[in-house]
Formats: sequence, C-alpha cells, structure tokens
Amino acid sequence: MLNIRPGTRHTGTAYEQQARRYLEQAGLRFEAANVTVRGGELDLIMRDRETWVFVEVRYRRNAAFGGAAASITRQKRRRLLHAAGVWLALRQASFDTTPCRFDVLAITGESLEWLPNAFNAE
Repeated sequence: MLNIRPGTRHTGTAYEQQARRYLEQAGLRFEAANVTVRGGELDLIMRDRETWVFVEVRYRRNAAFGGAAASITRQKRRRLLHAAGVWLALRQASFDTTPCRFDVLAITGESLEWLPNAFNAE
C-alpha cells in the first residue's frame, strides 16, 4: 500500500485555517484569505482594531533546516510587501496613509509561534 501525502495546497489551506482560528481567538478579526494580486499572494488579511494585519503562514514539518520562521527570505518579504501595497492601492490606501503590520505565524511540527510585526514596509 502506498503512503500518499496530501497535496501542498491542501496542507497549506489546513494550516492557514488553524492560523486564522488562533489569531481570531487572540482578538484579531478575519478579513480575507489567499488573496492573489499581480506579483504575490497574501495568506491572511486580518484587522487588529484599526490596523490591517497581513499574515504569512509558514509550516515546516521539523526544524532541521531552521524551522518555519527561518524560511521567510528577503525575496519573500519583498513579494509580501508588494502584494500588500497593491491590495491597499485597490482600496485607495497606502502604507503611508493606513496603519499596517506584517505578522508571521510559524508552525514547526506541533509548535506554533506568532511573530507580530515580524517585518515592516521600510
């Protein structure tokens, strides 16, 4: 019998749902998931009072190569910043006019780590 792993997209969706529930329990309000714009994708968009929170959800089975948080490269941050900027512009807003932050929800194995304000637009 073959051991078939679920597709990465299915696995990613499951962890994004887990991240959403965790953040909602922490008081954030869900706005959107898997938002694709030209040049990037935003896993979760949440609100923390007046602040837009763009959340990157990362999962790694184990920490053998640095864990989930370590997997966010400079290029990935640039793509997230670009995607968030485009998303805001579609709403006649920008990083200069709207409070925003970029959080990371890193899941390594069974361990979940929330990194609020993990990086910024500057």
